[in-house]
Amino acid sequence: MRLSLLLLLLLLPGPPPTLGMEDDASFPHLGESSQPPPRACPPRCSCPRLDTVDCDGLDLRVFPDNITRAAQHLSLQNNQLQELPYNELSRLSGLRTLNLHNNLISSEGLPDEAFESLTQLQHIYVAHNKLSVAPQFLPRSLRVADLAANEVTEIFPLTFGEKPALRSVYLHNNQLSNAGLPPDAFHGSEAVATLSLSSNQLSYVPPSLPPSLERLHLQNNLISKVPRGALSRQTHLRELYLQHNQLTDSGLDATTFSKLHRLEYLDLSHNQLAAVPAGLPRTLAVLHLGRNQIRWVEAARLGGLRGLRYLLLQHNQLGATGLPAGALRPLRGLHTLHLYGNRLDRVPQALPRRLRALVLPHNRVAALGARDLASTPRLAELNLAYNCLASARMHFQAFRRLRALRSLDLAGNQLTQLPSGLPTGLHTLRLQRNQLRALEPEPLAGLHQLQELSLAHNRLRVGDIGPGTWHELQALQVLDLSHNELSFVPPDLPEALEELHLQGNRIGHVGPEAFLSTPRLRALFLRANRLHMTSIAPEAFLGLLHLRAVDTTGNPEPVLVHLPPTAPHRPRAVGP
Repeated sequence: MRLSLLLLLLLLPGPPPTLGMEDDASFPHLGESSQPPPRACPPRCSCPRLDTVDCDGLDLRVFPDNITRAAQHLSLQNNQLQELPYNELSRLSGLRTLNLHNNLISSEGLPDEAFESLTQLQHIYVAHNKLSVAPQFLPRSLRVADLAANEVTEIFPLTFGEKPALRSVYLHNNQLSNAGLPPDAFHGSEAVATLSLSSNQLSYVPPSLPPSLERLHLQNNLISKVPRGALSRQTHLRELYLQHNQLTDSGLDATTFSKLHRLEYLDLSHNQLAAVPAGLPRTLAVLHLGRNQIRWVEAARLGGLRGLRYLLLQHNQLGATGLPAGALRPLRGLHTLHLYGNRLDRVPQALPRRLRALVLPHNRVAALGARDLASTPRLAELNLAYNCLASARMHFQAFRRLRALRSLDLAGNQLTQLPSGLPTGLHTLRLQRNQLRALEPEPLAGLHQLQELSLAHNRLRVGDIGPGTWHELQALQVLDLSHNELSFVPPDLPEALEELHLQGNRIGHVGPEAFLSTPRLRALFLRANRLHMTSIAPEAFLGLLHLRAVDTTGNPEPVLVHLPPTAPHRPRAVGP
């Protein structure tokens, strides 16, 4: 019976079915391979997907000729290509991403019609090549165009014009002058949000920029003026970078920024401004005016900036009279004020009450009165490093109102003793490069939250460190006593200490009890002392189970370091 059934099936038209299988669609027919056909991929390249060809960094000098027509993403970056053959590109009409970054492609090697057939191209990267002019035509479908770091001196109306989906254009580090930018360079491209023209040769802000811009980079040019109305249509602009130019007061007027109703970040640093510009937008959160020639801050020009968070005025010429008392008081939301290097002879008065960070290093502040900081009770960071402060002219109540202070930097002054009345909430205290000769416990009393203390480059000797000096520093983790006059490790150091800097002292011996009080020590720096081969007692590190590094370089002799044998990880002993 079974034999008759088989004969009957063989006589029926069509291919014989497979017994027991309801659907043979997933099985190969006679003569077909069970493996899919291999993908076409150029030699040495990788093709992880049918639509992706990756030929990065292969030292290619010739455009690959075996790229599948199905490719949508082609990367040829980091090669030595000098030209793009039109015939090869025209085959790849489905390309969406073309990455030619870091090759040797010149404008002569890029035919005008090179991109005509790439009607779906969205991202093109041709940065770090040898282009002297931009391509005359780029596809209408483009969203991102990167031509940075070439030698481009000219772009054309259809390079970036008539691109309704274009969002980002990068032209920084080229040789563009204003003559190389046509007035209709972005006509019909009403979605451009980011434009980078930094590090070119522009002498003024181009007047025909896209009105849709949100970020505009014009730093590192030769810009000396912003023509009237040049920024009047950019009402969506949020970030404007004009630093490192040649702007003077006459190159700006009261209307320059007046239409930028959404501007949050404005950088005018490294110019030649003598005054704070007029007409600044009320929406500003960050205003960078550092490295100018500003001699006077007019309160009226900042009065409307109540949302300003960061004001940077470092390295100007304010001197003793350039920042009148109360000039910044209207900036109610101000968080950080930078006044580094302005030849100020005192802390500015009547500052905004909500100020959190006051940065005043490298000035000429010589005294700190009882009420000099009274207007800023919320300060968390105060930097008075490298001024002319002397202990005799620091009032013992100078810091009394600063209950929120966490970081105090008094480095590089002329202090001979620790300041009194330090805020008990301090986490960081920097007193390096002063003239401290003695430490007493009273000024450090109550600093239970102090985690880092720097006393480097002073004149401290162990005998001048009073008993109990470290007693209340229960949270101290980093102590820097480097470059003093210590002859041995100070006793009774804080138990929480993890990092101890003793380099550049006069230490000639480390006894067995030197670190009994610091069982959590992880890093110890003893370089450039007076240690010899057997100067460190074998038992000195016995209880330091967390020790990771010991630096004894720069001593007269290689130092024998006995590391704790039971440490979870053997520490690294650095020595000659």
